Amino acid sequence: MSYYVKDYMDKEFPTIEVEAMVVDAAKILDKEKKGYVIVLDKGKPYGIVTEWDLVSKVIAAEKDPKKLTVKEIVSTPLITIDPDLDLLKASELMQTKDIKRIPVVKSGVLYGVVTATNIAQKCGEYVNKSVKDILRWSFPIG
Repeated sequence: MSYYVKDYMDKEFPTIEVEAMVVDAAKILDKEKKGYVIVLDKGKPYGIVTEWDLVSKVIAAEKDPKKLTVKEIVSTPLITIDPDLDLLKASELMQTKDIKRIPVVKSGVLYGVVTATNIAQKCGEYVNKSVKDILRWSFPIG
């Protein structure tokens, strides 16, 4: 039995258009408390801006967030995952790509975001379900 990304992802997530100003992205980050904002280009998933992007590409670079567009600091191309893939695939992708958040996209449509926090919060439940499945397969009733 698999545990699908769609069952663990956040279905509500902050977004911003690629031509918006960085200061507006920072305000969304502050308000939403998610640590990221998904960047859209004409409504389609384009990239992601994280708190780290603000620190490294704006503050440390001594740039003015009121004069920069999101397009100038966005992390792109966007690494995505299908909602029907197993949660372990999401975890492996995060590890391989050294990222903490993966937008969940199917056929160009953004359905949610799965984060390392989602996985960590559900880890116990996931392990318990997996152990029960293993026991069920190992010792079938009847």
